[in-house]
Amino acid sequence: MAIIRWQPRSELWDPFASLTDIQDEMNRLFDSSMRRAGMPQEGVFGFPLDVVEEKDHLVVRANLPGLTKEDVTVTFHDGYLTIKGEKKVEATTKEANWYRQERAFGSFSRSVELPVAVDTKKIEAHFRDGVLSVSLPKTEESKPKQIEVKVD
Repeated sequence: MAIIRWQPRSELWDPFASLTDIQDEMNRLFDSSMRRAGMPQEGVFGFPLDVVEEKDHLVVRANLPGLTKEDVTVTFHDGYLTIKGEKKVEATTKEANWYRQERAFGSFSRSVELPVAVDTKKIEAHFRDGVLSVSLPKTEESKPKQIEVKVD
């Protein structure tokens, strides 16, 4: 937490000073709430992913545009699925004048904890059109079971 020195306001009342304070607080609030847990900081290559639970398995889909399957590594350990890789910088000519560069490059890693136990021997990963799709079959213990209720 940053410590800020208190400075009393001048004797003249400024009707817009409070609005500036409110705007600063709103900016701080939105800045902190818009960052999701597990997402990388600004300027680092990050990617969105979905975790979907279906009847017999989980599916994790990650958007990895501009990458190939050789650029990505998928591992599973202690209930966490980890996707690692590197997005390489595109070759540019020295004569080029950059006006804006917003696309991030470099190494990335993202781990997600899975909500149910999975059978590690049957995990499959497919990469197509920039989308990584990982299928994680549930173990028999984690599948829902129907219990017959007997009436006496």
